[in-house]
Amino acid sequence: MERKLLNRIKVVLAEKNKSNKWLSEQLDKDPAIISKWVTNTTQPNVEVLIQMAKVLDVSVDELLRTK
Repeated sequence: MERKLLNRIKVVLAEKNKSNKWLSEQLDKDPAIISKWVTNTTQPNVEVLIQMAKVLDVSVDELLRTK
């Protein structure tokens, strides 16, 4: 089964010149969890997406794939 790319976290981190480690520290989450979100293995819940958007100074829409 093909994995669906549901978020753009990896792209936004690259655009902001931020690392997975930096994001894990900002969100107080294990780096392994961030890695799973970045690779679209799992997805963060809505509450975490909102927090992530604030930390990255983007809208939640920018973190999600709409196509």
